[in-house]
Amino acid sequence: MTTPPAPILRLTDIHRSYNVGTEVETEVLHGISLSLQPAEFVALKGPSGSGKSTLLNIIGLLERPTSGTLEIAGQPTGSLDDAGLTQLRGATIGFVFQFHHLLPAFTALENVLLPSIIAHGTATLDAEANARELLARVGLKGAEYKRPGELSGGMQQRVAIARALSLRPRLILADEPTGNLDTVSADEVFGLLREFNRDHGSACLIVTHDPRLAARCDRIIELVDGRLVAG
Repeated sequence: MTTPPAPILRLTDIHRSYNVGTEVETEVLHGISLSLQPAEFVALKGPSGSGKSTLLNIIGLLERPTSGTLEIAGQPTGSLDDAGLTQLRGATIGFVFQFHHLLPAFTALENVLLPSIIAHGTATLDAEANARELLARVGLKGAEYKRPGELSGGMQQRVAIARALSLRPRLILADEPTGNLDTVSADEVFGLLREFNRDHGSACLIVTHDPRLAARCDRIIELVDGRLVAG
């Protein structure tokens, strides 16, 4: 019997609370447990204020849960210090946000090379070749030396996707990546993420309010008031 692959992501009984004022503690996430397999493409949906952003920040190792356990690529994260979390995040996770967060003074190529420069201290010839290939795959061949201000919103988001994929992450987290795009551009951006997911076996967790896009995912996870109600 073939042993199933280990989850790329596993959360067990995750809680997250915040202090309001000096004494009142508010719990935002109430015992979230879920896992994500390699090559899965999963939608995360829920109303505003349901805890989606908090959950994504915890999965992305940008903040710590109050309690519960989180494993990324089989690595328990609870005992890691900030440097260890940063290293694991850089080696494993690619982020795509609703707002592209490109550096305006950098060209498209330089923006895509940033993760490699941060990880290795320099942009190697192989990294540059990979960045050029990614820009071509997202339809931006010939735009390598354009700065963000010279690109449309959809083109800027494509640069952001190429940047997120530049180190071939095993887990892609996308927070409303099509929220500011028209329908055609949104479909193209979604298709690019889906293509990378299929070609490289990267797991993808995408926050979306678009029911058309959610329906094209492998499954849907839904949060309501900080609790998992589906998925």
